[in-house]
Amino acid sequence: MTFPRNGTEPAPRRRPVLFGILSLIFDVAGPAQAGADGVKARDLAASCAACHGTNGLAKGDFPKLAGLDRSAFIAAFSAFRSGERPATVMHQHARGYTDSEIALMADWFAAQGADGGRH
Repeated sequence: MTFPRNGTEPAPRRRPVLFGILSLIFDVAGPAQAGADGVKARDLAASCAACHGTNGLAKGDFPKLAGLDRSAFIAAFSAFRSGERPATVMHQHARGYTDSEIALMADWFAAQGADGGRH
């Protein structure tokens, strides 16, 4: 926020160019990933990158998460969390997330598409 310098000058008006630039930045992420929920989803999904690759594009033996159907992601995560699905570390990771955080990650990875968002 800009305050008047001597108390009598009005604060400068915000420039429409700034808002145009900001809207372009957020539009690049795509509608499913824009806004506060999109940022939170991206941040939550980033913790998966060590094993499942950037944007879910896994290398090697780890499952690819990019483009995974939302309901399949939620079902697998829930099975890890309950202990129904055996795992080496996923059951520990899954217990650290709320249902809404799991849903955000499911939406994030589904929105990446099979190519992880690369075009």
